[in-house]
Amino acid sequence: MKTIAYIDKQILTAVVAGENGEIFDLEGYGAAGMSGESLFILTKTDSCDMPHGSELMMLPHRRPIVFNMDSDQFEVMEFNPYDPGKRIYPVGVFNSPGYVNRHVCAYDDAGIENALPLFSYGAVGFGETDFRSAAILVDAEPRQDLRQMPHEGIVTGVNRLQKLYPDNRLVRHLETCALEYGCPAGKNFFLGRYEAPLPTSTVCNANCLGCISLQTENNLCACQERIRFTPTPLEIAEVCLEHISRVEKAVVSFGQGCEGEPLTAAKAILSAIEMVRKKTDQGTINLNTNASLPDQVKALCNAGLDSMRVSMNSVRESCYQAYFRPKSYAFSDVLDSIKIAKEKGIFVSINYLNCPGFTDSEKEAEALAGFVQAHNIDMIQWRNLNFDPKHYLNLMAMAEDSGKPTGMNVLINRLGREFPKLVHGYFNPPKENHGR
Repeated sequence: MKTIAYIDKQILTAVVAGENGEIFDLEGYGAAGMSGESLFILTKTDSCDMPHGSELMMLPHRRPIVFNMDSDQFEVMEFNPYDPGKRIYPVGVFNSPGYVNRHVCAYDDAGIENALPLFSYGAVGFGETDFRSAAILVDAEPRQDLRQMPHEGIVTGVNRLQKLYPDNRLVRHLETCALEYGCPAGKNFFLGRYEAPLPTSTVCNANCLGCISLQTENNLCACQERIRFTPTPLEIAEVCLEHISRVEKAVVSFGQGCEGEPLTAAKAILSAIEMVRKKTDQGTINLNTNASLPDQVKALCNAGLDSMRVSMNSVRESCYQAYFRPKSYAFSDVLDSIKIAKEKGIFVSINYLNCPGFTDSEKEAEALAGFVQAHNIDMIQWRNLNFDPKHYLNLMAMAEDSGKPTGMNVLINRLGREFPKLVHGYFNPPKENHGR
């Protein structure tokens, strides 16, 4: 009897792609996931129905790793066992917002130098009737559920705001985001829902490996075009006040995927916040940032900033430096900014870029727990890292040894026990919910 016979019915079937891009399940082979160097069999228990809006993606040139049910072992597979001579490729899932990857897609990339495109590659398998993701739900809010974003409503909102703000360049930029790039935040603004984006900065003082608005190396392409102008304070304030006036528990956020680092445009942001706060104390003004400029953070807090989300791939300096590659600031500046914000009573979240095998490693997990306690962090926003996982793990290993993976669910559950007030989620919460 096989050692895993008792869970055979739980094992998901491997999913692969043919040379023509057709995705299919591979009968007789179990789906595999990967965390660091460790391989895992995907089961029904440790997976969920693939979330609506998620996308399956073929990993080009690479070889899938599957679990052979007959030999009771993992194996790298290059050709379809049922159609000899036909190459097959790994398939990963880009999960919808609110879901954290337990494992990444299991694949072999020996001899391949070019990195994968800038997506996250979650592990996926096929259950009895449909695809299943090896993922954990951390935020059920439908803020970016595309089913609740009717195109007709977005167009109606665009037409309405074109008439109200014919000369506002920021509104015109957001039209492009919503209609051409399909940005959920842009769509929500024109629909009058949840959180409105406020891109402002044309430059950045970091050189992040996974930057989605500027790429100059590794044969990678940016996912979207960075804003080419800094809006005036009035243009920013008009967007803020429009959104706050229409939306209950409205959030407006600086620091978007289509810009650089918002703190480099702090002068315009500061004046805009002052304009808004002279008109109303309603709405949550949020800053998504690398927290690189403590003095600017202090000024924005004094002007009326309500919350700050700090992007980090690691709370250990060497690993942070290896990914963010700061140009003109130090890791200590990030810590100083968090300290200032907390002293000012600001709600502080960590935009924690997650890659199983590193994020849940022994040393990173221990460091994260210590970081949350030392800095009294209010929330962790779990974001799947959009970067080639093998390239990333190799880079992190060169920066610092991290130990073995403990499991993303183990890490999240540990933090829940040790810090019962720590919020786990994905989206920036309105200030009305900051005490929850």
